[in-house]
Amino acid sequence: MTSPLIKIGIPGAAGRMGRMLIREIAAAPDLELVAATDRAEAEAIGQDSGLLAGTGMNGVLISDNPDSLVGADVVIDFTSPAASVAHANMASDQGCAMVVGTTGMSGDDEAALAAAANTIPLVYCANTSVGVTLLAKLVEQVAAQLVEGWDIEILESHHHHKVDAPSGTALALGEAAARGRAVKLDAVSDMAREGQTGARTPGDIGFAVLRGGDVTGEHSVIFFGDSERVEISHKATDRAIFARGALRAARFAAGAKPGFYDMNDVLAG
Repeated sequence: MTSPLIKIGIPGAAGRMGRMLIREIAAAPDLELVAATDRAEAEAIGQDSGLLAGTGMNGVLISDNPDSLVGADVVIDFTSPAASVAHANMASDQGCAMVVGTTGMSGDDEAALAAAANTIPLVYCANTSVGVTLLAKLVEQVAAQLVEGWDIEILESHHHHKVDAPSGTALALGEAAARGRAVKLDAVSDMAREGQTGARTPGDIGFAVLRGGDVTGEHSVIFFGDSERVEISHKATDRAIFARGALRAARFAAGAKPGFYDMNDVLAG
């Protein structure tokens, strides 16, 4: 007997990530798109989500009513911090599992997601790429080994439409490096340099940000030592990798117990 399809709801369905998710769901035999929403002022409201995504008519119209998402088994959210928190509260009330890939979340936003995860399975990750998840593990391991006399810099590049900086992925990599050194990132992060900054503070983790063109996402963690350098990098060339990772997370969430999960849990599961 075949397993029932996992029903997916997508807020922000008219956006770049939303349309990519719709395309990937259409190609997945175990998933079904049952709801697609967007902001009330979006031009796509009322349009067929499949036609908008380029997969052909699927009968799921883009709605401005978030309540339409509650028929899903899993809601996949790549919208904005405020919207993601609102969707998480709604999902918690209705018993829908959730995957959140929204970046730029504040500490209060993350706390709200964690609270929702008391009653539903919620996977929260700044980057749903499998490769980036493994990169973070490597960064933590290397940071633990390269300590005295080694400086850490994180360089990230994204397209000119991205609205937050540093990227959520860069911050997650910084957190991984800080864990490796048993320190708090807030205590050692150096986010901006301008003018007479003085010498670099030993132990700091520096961040540099590039924005331009259509760069999908590139991240490098560089360990600078005396007369040598270690670089660990990941380059995304197609946004589809994030959608595929999010769908892998959705499959995990659909069968998980209530809890606050990340992509490491998804890969381990």
